[in-house]
Amino acid sequence: MLSNVMIRPFLKKFQRLVLAPALLSLTVSCTLVPYKPEKATRPYPFDLPQGSVAQIQVIPETDSLKIINSTAVNYKNFDLWLNQRYVVHVPELLSGQTVNIALDSMWDQNGGTPFSGGLLRYFQPTPLVLVQIQTDEKSPLVGLVPTLPETVRER
Repeated sequence: MLSNVMIRPFLKKFQRLVLAPALLSLTVSCTLVPYKPEKATRPYPFDLPQGSVAQIQVIPETDSLKIINSTAVNYKNFDLWLNQRYVVHVPELLSGQTVNIALDSMWDQNGGTPFSGGLLRYFQPTPLVLVQIQTDEKSPLVGLVPTLPETVRER
């Protein structure tokens, strides 16, 4: 029969080897949400209508948005909105130019950032629903054309 003298050292080792790492992993997993209050931006301008749609393709990639300007219009110093929530300032998108915008450079009014895809992700990637350009505080927004990536289109 096992005595208390043998069981107590085993329980102490068990606590150190199994329970402590489990608790640590729980606290670490709670901080995986990309949230930085100091990066918080302004809220989406719901009072501005969308005036037009430009033939600018937006293709989601693992951790970025590929934006292809196939129009003859140059856009300079604008804010790019994703899903009426996340925003990033873009210095320029010239006619015929392709730019990649990192998802972790976009922030919302609470300091949150979109979730990227990839094999080791913790959350489902943020879907690409609505992408718009805001050129100033009063002009209507310009809608862009979300496009599925080639890997999805080939299925």
